[in-house]
Amino acid sequence: MTESPGVSILRRSLNSTPLQTALQSAPERVTVGVARPEQEIFSFRIGALRLAYAAINVREVVRCTPLTPLPRTPAFLLGVMGHRGEVLPVIDLLRFLGKGELKPGLRSRVVIGVSNDFVAGFLADSVVGMVHVPIAEIVPAPLGSDAASEYLDGVVTSADRDRKEPLHLLSLPKLLQAVRQRVVTR
Repeated sequence: MTESPGVSILRRSLNSTPLQTALQSAPERVTVGVARPEQEIFSFRIGALRLAYAAINVREVVRCTPLTPLPRTPAFLLGVMGHRGEVLPVIDLLRFLGKGELKPGLRSRVVIGVSNDFVAGFLADSVVGMVHVPIAEIVPAPLGSDAASEYLDGVVTSADRDRKEPLHLLSLPKLLQAVRQRVVTR
């Protein structure tokens, strides 16, 4: 028995296509994971402070080599060191920020930071490394708390969930500009 052409078209239209079958088996609501924008920062310790700045401004981390002191420079400028054919100023951020002083030791590291055309090394007790911080967890720096807050982009209180210590985000361009101004005007 043969079907008429009209009946065969009707039978095909009643059968589900692969797309219709997939749509029928799909859940009613689609749950989509929302990407949380993050900022990659580089973290290090000086004294009791945990500081960080944008990872894009980090050139490298090296062991602290003997420094050559410079006469008539501010106390925060510990001296200069030769590195890969460059002479880099090495800065004690604790002194610069008015939070004490840091003495170079055997375990000290120099975090080399770059902003535009200015390159400098910052003495650090230890290096924590790269940290991914959700932008929503960065809170503004407290206003007027001290002179150091003008060089902060913000504070992250949840970066180290075990220790519950704040992570201070430095604005490296502002910081290096202020260092340059203080050294030149002296």
